[in-house]
Formats: sequence, C-alpha cells, structure tokens
Amino acid sequence: MSDLTVTKTRLFQGIWEGIVTGTAVGIRPAIAVTHLEQPVPGADLKEMDDASSWLLRIPVPRDALSDGVETILIRNADTGETLDSFAILAGEALADDIRAEMDLLREELDLLKRAFRRHCLETM
Repeated sequence: MSDLTVTKTRLFQGIWEGIVTGTAVGIRPAIAVTHLEQPVPGADLKEMDDASSWLLRIPVPRDALSDGVETILIRNADTGETLDSFAILAGEALADDIRAEMDLLREELDLLKRAFRRHCLETM
C-alpha cells in the first residue's frame, strides 16, 4: 500500500485539480493518469510552496466526452495502486440515471414552489 494520497480540489474549465501528498520533501511522486488504459496527455504535476505536496492538473480528454460514463484513473506509477478517480457523465445514456431523475425532480419542485407562491399572493 502506498503512502501517496490524492485529494481533489476542483474541476474547473475542463481541468481536474488535486493535491498529492505522501512523499519526502522534494521527492516527485510517481503518478500515472489513464483513461481507457491509455495515458492522459497533458497531465501535469507541479511542486507546491511547502515542498511536501504537489499540484496535479489533469485536462479532461476530448475522447472522455461521449454518451455514458467515462472514468479517469490516478495511480501510483510504481505500485499500480489506484489513488483516486473521477467520472465524466454525459449524453443520452443518462436518461435513466438517478442523477438525471433527481435533477428533473428538483426542476419540478421549483416549478411547484413558484406556482404555490403565486397562488398564495393571488388569494390574499
């Protein structure tokens, strides 16, 4: 088991970012980022100011943007251990997905709240 840990900080403008910790000061961690067992081009690891953590930036690959669910894996390159992952969900395949259903329910609830408030104002 690896001492490396990856903590997501954000996904912004198509770039996933996280902090990698668990190596000795100044020692670059061996990180492999893959999608469909192929290396993700442009994945970048930069040492942070404290020298004991590293900023990992992963551009979401264009081929990961398709119908369904695509997963990006972040692994310890030395041991092969999966440290973290993130999924991209998109397209028609999500029509039956519970998250899509929840989003529709939220929209319907907002519609009902607006109608109820309008009704209350009109009957006062």
